[in-house]
Amino acid sequence: MAEYPLPVFHFTVKWGGNNGSFTEVSGLNLETQVIEYRGGAQPEFSTLKMPGLQKQSEISFKRGMFSGDNQFYEWWNTVSMNTIERRDITISLLNESHTPVITWKVSNAFPTKVEGASLKADGNEVAVESMTIVHEGLTVIGS
Repeated sequence: MAEYPLPVFHFTVKWGGNNGSFTEVSGLNLETQVIEYRGGAQPEFSTLKMPGLQKQSEISFKRGMFSGDNQFYEWWNTVSMNTIERRDITISLLNESHTPVITWKVSNAFPTKVEGASLKADGNEVAVESMTIVHEGLTVIGS
């Protein structure tokens, strides 16, 4: 039996107790900043490199707009006097049996940007809205 890479189109997103239907999720990046150091008495003419703070990128979600579905804006509107509703989000890439193969767990997320659809009088595309979140941790779990 041949082994093939996983397709990117079969995934689920669970956020705020709901299963969300999204057309795109991007920004599942992890990065470790590098600390460079050189002591003045070192005989080498180069720096030592050490791992520093971990940095998480913003995550963007896109989905089609539906009449009466304002979940992005309802979460956005929880901002009040330096507080906001933080949520844990689970994103799972599924195989053909609908079983999670890779899961990204996002902790303490909150929205920083909500963008409505681009409206065009001569367009025939689906209305798509997007939301950008920041978070305090991304954990990747494989099957």
